[in-house]
Amino acid sequence: MKELIVHAEKISYEATKKTKLAEEIPDEMKKGEMENALWVRIAVEEGDEGKTDELSEKAVRDIEDVAGKVGTKKVMLYPYAHLLMGSTPSSPKEAISLIKKMEEALEEKEFEVMRSPFGWYKKFRVSCPGHPLSELSRVFSAEKKDEVSISESAKAEEKIENSFHILAPGKGLVPVEEFDFSGHENLKKFATYETKKTRAYEKEPPHIKLMQEQELVDYEEGTDPGNFRWYPKGRLIKKLLEKSITDFCVGYGAMEVETPILYDYEHPALKAYLNRFPARQYVVKSENKEFFLRFAACFGQFLMAQDMVFSHRQLPMRMFELTKYSFRREQTGELAGLKRLRGFTMPDMHAFLKDMDQAKKELEQQLEISMDWLEGVGLLSGSEVGFRVLREFYEENKEWYASLVEKIGKPILLEIFDGRYAYFITKFEFNFVDAMDKASALTTVQIDVENAETYDISFIDEDGEKKRPLLTHASISGSIERVIYALLEKEAIKMQRGEKAMLPLWLCPTQVRIIPISEKHLDFARELLRQLGESVRADIDDTQETLGKKIRGAQKEWIPYTAVIGDNEVESGKVSVSIRETGEKKEMGGIELRSIVEGKTQGMPFEVLSLSKNLSRRPRFRG
Repeated sequence: MKELIVHAEKISYEATKKTKLAEEIPDEMKKGEMENALWVRIAVEEGDEGKTDELSEKAVRDIEDVAGKVGTKKVMLYPYAHLLMGSTPSSPKEAISLIKKMEEALEEKEFEVMRSPFGWYKKFRVSCPGHPLSELSRVFSAEKKDEVSISESAKAEEKIENSFHILAPGKGLVPVEEFDFSGHENLKKFATYETKKTRAYEKEPPHIKLMQEQELVDYEEGTDPGNFRWYPKGRLIKKLLEKSITDFCVGYGAMEVETPILYDYEHPALKAYLNRFPARQYVVKSENKEFFLRFAACFGQFLMAQDMVFSHRQLPMRMFELTKYSFRREQTGELAGLKRLRGFTMPDMHAFLKDMDQAKKELEQQLEISMDWLEGVGLLSGSEVGFRVLREFYEENKEWYASLVEKIGKPILLEIFDGRYAYFITKFEFNFVDAMDKASALTTVQIDVENAETYDISFIDEDGEKKRPLLTHASISGSIERVIYALLEKEAIKMQRGEKAMLPLWLCPTQVRIIPISEKHLDFARELLRQLGESVRADIDDTQETLGKKIRGAQKEWIPYTAVIGDNEVESGKVSVSIRETGEKKEMGGIELRSIVEGKTQGMPFEVLSLSKNLSRRPRFRG
């Protein structure tokens, strides 16, 4: 049985002509219309016959779940044999029986249900809002379970007792429901997100529209959902962020390595680790073996450390990899643009530590450098901190946690759990709160007390004996794609307040746009471009558009500096520069403008944009 579910703003149909397989229907079934409804197209296969009860139950349970996430209690069931390309349809009797059972079951659950007739030619109209849950495909089988395999860690987490608190500088632990969030509205949003588990978006997150309008990144229909195509501007931003976090971690003292993306399910250490990490894998078959695509760099780095010889003198020892790519087969309904996707770039760093004192010091240092990196990319102020900790460990280290909150300088959300369900005993995350009050982890650091044993990693201690190190797992930035999501969501929040959007200057694909008023000003525009040199990303709008349209185009692209060239500028040798950040206009020469841009981007990575410097020679990536 196959389904295609569409969350429709409006769907209507009209039966026009019978086929020889048509069911007899009353006149009122020949037309139908619903608003804010799930349009469920259903195709029943030959192999589904005799299994209608089980298939109906599975399909209805799934429809109920999707309906809850998009906020509707209306469903239109729509026979649609076109989903069965390459398959044999069931008998009409079986198909009608299954769909009627779904209808009855949904009505029992107090859904408003409309069923379009089987075996009729129909014309239909549908409008769809285009959010992440607006179109979902399903395949149901009675022979095997449809549930995704869940790790033992995830199962254990569901059973563990936990509690949420707020820990503020200079104050004790306060249950989250008793804390006064006055002046901490963003923390309240984060706490609500974590405690209420309100994960699904009711409409499309604004960063999706922005990433498309700015021609940065887009969906790719030719691949699995949650994997994206990157246009030149987006690739530039991504590359700059990759270089920034790589340089940052290597500068912190991490050895940069590279490991495979493909691993053997039957490797004993990997098998044990998979059972302790709640992620879904892509499966790849090669000859007679099954492999999985990595969802983190842990596998390769820990296997590498297993073969290494090192002593207490080398500790702390750090290893870093920019994983291009990591893969997690998230459920379709969980995908949300660049926030949650299936193929992503994760900067992964692991530290190997002598003992708990060294591990605590390492986590503290990584907290500090995380704040430095997030501040440098402009995301620290919009982020809230969450700590998760085993109760026993918290009771032993209350003063240490209080000191960490002092470093952060504002209240944090603290989750205490009563039993260890995974390999870590404590972790912290910097979570960005987006334009729709949803939170996403950027920075993540964990103290791991288990995997040195799992992977047989050891070091030589002062007494000459082999000992197990403690480990930290750290992604100082979080996935690069999620950083871009957060940057765009931050600008969406500014736009909601009526402010101008602009990426950090070092990340802007075009930092200076030169606009000649007419063709006779092109030579001076080229001279200005030459003066700006190769350390500034500048381009010339040499299209045939009007001056007003060229200026509006620069504004839509969030260009930080726009230099307009006319007769006066050619005569004086200086140009009128509009500064987006301040709204000012200033007269200056090319050398002065270059000095300003270089000064504001000093110390940050630089890359050349792989597009022509002449706008007339650039393609449009979205029609």
